[in-house]
Order: sequence, then structure tokens, then C-alpha cells
Amino acid sequence: MNKSELVDAMAESADISKAAAGRALDGLIDAITVAVKNDDSVSIVGFGTFLLRARAARTGRNPKTGNAIEIAASKTPAFKAGKAFKDAVN
Repeated sequence: MNKSELVDAMAESADISKAAAGRALDGLIDAITVAVKNDDSVSIVGFGTFLLRARAARTGRNPKTGNAIEIAASKTPAFKAGKAFKDAVN
């Protein structure tokens, strides 16, 4: 399912226009992005939690040459599925 199909499903489910559903989805994505960027987690009960995880610096290998390279520390967004979501999928 892509974004436009999700907007269509949201509009039909909530009985609102596609434009309003698109704005609502964009607002949700923006709010989650800003919160996670500020190192805050976003928990949606029954669905899951969006959070920021830190990766430590480490030494890796170039697969072509075999040379050791330093991989810098970084932050990455993550999603942890909630119990109700996991149960619905299984």
C-alpha cells in the first residue's frame, strides 16, 4: 500500500474528503518526525512506538578490499510494534 492508497482508505473509513485525509496523514507524519528528531518517543496505544536509537561507532570492513574502516556513530529512527498490532498480524 502506498501513500495515496492509504489516504483513500483513511478517507473512506472516516467518511471525509481525500484532501482532508491527506492533510491529516501529512500532519501525523510531520508530528512524529519532529518528536523523534527531538529524541522523544511517540506511543500509539495498540499500534506501537516510534523512537530514536543510537548506534555506537564501530570498525567495519570494506567487502571489496578487506580494509578496516571506521563507521561513525549515528542515530536511527525505529518502530516497535505494540501487542495489539502484533496479535492482529499473526
